[in-house]
Amino acid sequence: MATTPEHDDRIARMIFGSVYPHYLSKVEKKGKSKEELHQIITWLTGYDDKQIQKLIADKVTFKAFFENAELNSNVSLIKGVICGYRIEEIETPITKQVRYLDKLVDELAKGRKMDKILRKI
Repeated sequence: MATTPEHDDRIARMIFGSVYPHYLSKVEKKGKSKEELHQIITWLTGYDDKQIQKLIADKVTFKAFFENAELNSNVSLIKGVICGYRIEEIETPITKQVRYLDKLVDELAKGRKMDKILRKI
């Protein structure tokens, strides 16, 4: 699925730390914890808790956030629709990576089991 260059640029320039509180709020409203949120961020990116906090404090963009991440080798197993886009069909890498994170947060908030979220085979 093609996204517009403007859409992709807007996503790339978004500050991770400005979206993070929304992720946290979403999962906490559903009875999930900050630790569980960090577990899925760590699985996806390789960042540990300290690095996540530093990225928030440094106000890094999603572009920088994902450029420096070591994506999990099983990210291709993340499938489905998020924000109106089918993840498997997104062509722009940064947009796809942000939607991976959105999808994992959504699954956590919906109560999916952690083994399923982390695509443990």
